[in-house]
Amino acid sequence: QVQLVESGGGLVQAGGSLRLSCVASGISLAPHAMAWYRQVPEKEREWVALITSSGTPQYPDRVQGRFTMSRDNAKNAVYLQMNNLKPEDTAVYICSTWTGDAYWGRGTQVTVSS
Repeated sequence: QVQLVESGGGLVQAGGSLRLSCVASGISLAPHAMAWYRQVPEKEREWVALITSSGTPQYPDRVQGRFTMSRDNAKNAVYLQMNNLKPEDTAVYICSTWTGDAYWGRGTQVTVSS
């Protein structure tokens, strides 16, 4: 059974930083691209970062220069370093991968106070 488990969320003041982790079991992440999304109630899930199987990251403009995604295939994990956080970054952050089927974690809450 594939499981993705996120951690590292919390409450931080605007301008602060957090590092999220996503650890997988039941699947080797090494051959697959991975992504982070975020979800706010009553809004569509929003993509915030992707990393290819070769380790090349991609970001949308709204987080470019503030968020950094990385991966450690030996630990079967991906990470999201978030700097200069803003109140609008408040959301549940969810990691995902896909192999034909899509797999999602349950998410970790990030709250940024102004």
